[in-house]
Amino acid sequence: MTPSPAGLIISPCTVLTHDDQERIGFERDAAIVVRDGVVAEVTSSARAAELPAAERIDARGQIALPGLVNCHTHAPMVALRGIAEDLPTEEWFNDVVWPIESNLTGRDVELGARLACAEMIRGGVTCFADHYFSMDAVAAVVEECGIRAHLGQAYFSSQGAQGRERSLEFALRYRGAAGGRITTALAPHAPYTVDDTDLAATASLAREHGLPVHLHASENRDQAEASLAKHGVTPIEVLRRTGILDTDVLIAHGSGILDRDLPLLASAAGRTAVATAPRGYLKFAWPTTTPVRALHDLGIPVGLATDGAASNNSLDVWESMALTALIQKSTTGDPRWLTSRQALHHATIQSAHAVGLGDRVGSIAPGRRADIILVDLTGPHTQPVHDLAATLVHSARSSDVRTTIVDGRVLMRDRELLTIDVDTVVAELGERMPALLDRSHGRRIQDYST
Repeated sequence: MTPSPAGLIISPCTVLTHDDQERIGFERDAAIVVRDGVVAEVTSSARAAELPAAERIDARGQIALPGLVNCHTHAPMVALRGIAEDLPTEEWFNDVVWPIESNLTGRDVELGARLACAEMIRGGVTCFADHYFSMDAVAAVVEECGIRAHLGQAYFSSQGAQGRERSLEFALRYRGAAGGRITTALAPHAPYTVDDTDLAATASLAREHGLPVHLHASENRDQAEASLAKHGVTPIEVLRRTGILDTDVLIAHGSGILDRDLPLLASAAGRTAVATAPRGYLKFAWPTTTPVRALHDLGIPVGLATDGAASNNSLDVWESMALTALIQKSTTGDPRWLTSRQALHHATIQSAHAVGLGDRVGSIAPGRRADIILVDLTGPHTQPVHDLAATLVHSARSSDVRTTIVDGRVLMRDRELLTIDVDTVVAELGERMPALLDRSHGRRIQDYST
């Protein structure tokens, strides 16, 4: 009996694989068979040639990787790329970013999100975790352009109870939207902008509704030391006493996590993960970075992230992967940590686990959603290839991604975006810039003071 046609067959290619210990390997001269948006099998290219398919992609000479996950960003902030340069953190927030964000409209957020999704799709990102305002607009963009997203409506205690209520309402309304491509979280901003009462209420709501929490905490060492001086506890200890660590929580940055925090994270009742965005830490001249090795030793997944493009200037997770490996070598004084294979592990399955999707994405295997990218290593900057993992991490660039697929749907083919018209977005965003960037009103959405 002739099998029914597959929706998509990608062949021939080299496929990044994970074994039962989640170690990576590479299967050469392989093919990926996709049915109904799911990887049905990874087989030989010879066998795949005999199978009927509605669509085929010739991936000759290319490497198939699980789509990258941007574990913490503020996608619409691409509209502020380069607007607040060479400033300390407090001035960056108070003098530029938070005054400008007081001007944001839903349309600004929508256009920024659309431009951000275009950038991420072109860079091989198939899923992003976003923490921002007017998230209905972001959800609409995700639905339209075909990417996967983990979304949370951010709030401050200065907004009163309504901020927390809007975060919950958004999370419940959009959970499972876009055919399951959207998952949601409660999104208090941080312990220094959300008080203990609101954090405890958020933890209670998370448990009641089965929702995770996504927030900033111990972003840098100054925050941890200021919290200790003012309140006698670290930001991580605040998360413990308010019950946030009893939920499934994604902590953004954590470069201020102290040794005294590690036992609390290790004993957390919920699933705890940390997202690291190293480029921004370097740019702000923060003295420490996310303690990736210490968290690894505790079994806490560390996902790769970019933060918003206002601080990072790009949404390039490929760069985050290389920088994470290099900075870990420098800060630990050990060239054997992180290896290229470990960096690829962080970029794939660990990042998927960090956003609560480790059972759906992050590896190319039967039963996983078909979120796949194809990478071309024929350029002069990637040749010759002696160690494929090292070439991918330290030589390849996001621009080497040729094709991006989410749920079996091709969103970019041979570098051509198929679901977003970038020129139209850029033109309208440019027209809106004068009103968005006006700071003469003297308003801020919040004050930054750790």
